[in-house]
Amino acid sequence: MKKGATIAALVIATILAGHTVSAQVTPPQPPPLSNVKVPEPDNLGEFIRDKTAAIALGKSLFWDMQLGTDGIQSCASCHFHAGADNRSKNQLDPGRLRVNPNKVENPDTIFNTGGGPNYQLNVADFPFHKLSDPNNRSSAVLSNSNDVVGSQGVFRSRFVDVVPGSANDNVTPLRDDIFNVQGTNVRQVTPRHSPSTINSVFNFRNFWDGRAQPIFNGVNGLGLKDPNAYVLKATKPRFLEDVKVSINNSSLASQAVEPPLSALETAAEDLPIAPFRVEASETSDTTTVIDANSGQQLAVLNDEGETISGSNDLSPSEEQISPTTNQPFKRIGRKLGKKLLALRPLGKQQVARDDSVLGAYSRYPRTGLNRSYAALIRDAFQPQWWRSNLIISINPETGERRFIRKPKKNLSTNEYTLMEYNFSLFFGLAVQAYESTLISDQTPFDKFLAGDTNAFTQSQQQGWRIFQTKGACFGCHGGSELTTASVSSVTSQGRIRRAPAFVGGRVEDAGFFNIGVRPSEDDLGVGGNDLLGNPLSESRLALEGTFKQLLGEEPPVVPNGEQDLTADGAFKTPGLRNIELTAPYFHNGGQLTLEQVVDFYNRGGDFGQNLPPLNLTEEEKQALVDFLKGLTDERVRYQKAPFDHPQLFIPNGHPGNQNSVTIDRNVKTEDGTTQATDRLLELPAVGRRGRKLPPNFLGT
Repeated sequence: MKKGATIAALVIATILAGHTVSAQVTPPQPPPLSNVKVPEPDNLGEFIRDKTAAIALGKSLFWDMQLGTDGIQSCASCHFHAGADNRSKNQLDPGRLRVNPNKVENPDTIFNTGGGPNYQLNVADFPFHKLSDPNNRSSAVLSNSNDVVGSQGVFRSRFVDVVPGSANDNVTPLRDDIFNVQGTNVRQVTPRHSPSTINSVFNFRNFWDGRAQPIFNGVNGLGLKDPNAYVLKATKPRFLEDVKVSINNSSLASQAVEPPLSALETAAEDLPIAPFRVEASETSDTTTVIDANSGQQLAVLNDEGETISGSNDLSPSEEQISPTTNQPFKRIGRKLGKKLLALRPLGKQQVARDDSVLGAYSRYPRTGLNRSYAALIRDAFQPQWWRSNLIISINPETGERRFIRKPKKNLSTNEYTLMEYNFSLFFGLAVQAYESTLISDQTPFDKFLAGDTNAFTQSQQQGWRIFQTKGACFGCHGGSELTTASVSSVTSQGRIRRAPAFVGGRVEDAGFFNIGVRPSEDDLGVGGNDLLGNPLSESRLALEGTFKQLLGEEPPVVPNGEQDLTADGAFKTPGLRNIELTAPYFHNGGQLTLEQVVDFYNRGGDFGQNLPPLNLTEEEKQALVDFLKGLTDERVRYQKAPFDHPQLFIPNGHPGNQNSVTIDRNVKTEDGTTQATDRLLELPAVGRRGRKLPPNFLGT
């Protein structure tokens, strides 16, 4: 793998230097994807006791509409069509990630395409940067839009509380000054196109900007960067201890726990809480309570939870009390745990009797599973993470935490079992376990790589040769995974590396490139910051000297200055399998067809000077398109196992258009905020034998 990737880098470097002889250089062929080891955590056994049960739990959680604050929005709502999203109405974001040249936020709130939210996209809208000659980037610009085809999420609202036994949270609708039609709120839309979840297990980092860290901390997507990410562990029957967990090869888990906390995708806006922690002594049975912000010691408790020193009024003899831990922002996993553990899994959705994972639990034709979420967690996870006779009581105003014996009355929504409290840990690892099964390695391309030359047509074989040489594709889409953002690429060459000298030789994050889809100021990508203000760019962390502190290892290379690295406007290179099914393309969804994508590369991109013109003939361009269509796994097209799924009802815009919508009269607020009526699209339950996918985006 390392030798092939090195040759691919030399190929693209030579092409960029203008040496056409590189077209004769072909790197060694990679093996089929089935020969690539699926990344897995080294310490998974410390958490998961039964992987099959974890996969069942993860599939249930991924597809469950009860996840959303509205009882509708699930993870799958944006990843239901070949792992991506093929909706075309109310799918536009106006460009809210735009920044000024000095990187100060400067969100664009004006819709260029269609004039407003709830617009029905059509074929004529694409590409978003339209030229009179698609092969010449210097030709006349016919139209230009910085809008993004994202995915619609939830209506804007403020979180009040969960309602045990209800899929709908108690929320207060808030006026939305961007996503509204004539003053009536419509569903918000994400500022980037939803990438496919299929084969995403091979990514070293996830999300377009790489913010989902490869080490999962059990709480959020920040990995080692968050010093206050703790989960609770039942070290004794009547004692709970805050512990840090570090689970490698788990960027999918880091990614999975973010949407349930997003006030754009599935949740409602919430207020931050103050972070605290407790630490157990290694030499005695005492526990120290510490303010995580100031580092001040607040109290010392013995193994019975009684106060030895500190404030005595914090700890009655029947209680073990300490301030809360975990995220210093937004509602964390325990509220979602409180909600979902009181509901029947997939309670609004049918599950096929022959579902490849959940068939044994199906109640078809009734909705839901015949096994509870609590039972699925007990089956899947080691008991020290969920079994305790203590209850964790949280003061919602101050964050003060109290460990108490389980009362005989029903728990309040601010009193949590250990299973509820650690729900983010279960959610992340279970969804990762499920998504790790979504591997499409039975494509014509994989058969061709295995030696079956008849698996590819002559045009596809020509396209593969162009892909590796004259097309310069293999420099970014290298290896069996067809992306240099993969775990195997990082393992062999490092997570940051120097580009070849011919293309500037600057330090870059592995697999993250600025190819000129839009100006960098429209979206910084990996050049932006995480929620704690740290650079997402690992190259910048190396420059700032915080690489080891925040990532836990020494940087393989250190830039000599800001001018010696590249990050702004760079995005993770996606794998290409099933690309025929996942239009529109790029992080902004600005290209409709594979032909438009090939034209984009052929003219050397649209912005900046990062790609060379390829000067492909019409025959060569068609061969590339044919090759890309040979990357489709028919199991994905027909939703066969492991790509089968429960029934799903998906928000699909609102009755009306960008000029008027129907008001939902069931939503009433004191300030007069109104919401549009939903239009839901049904995706029927599919069992292991599958059925053909609905048409692709705009029928492509």
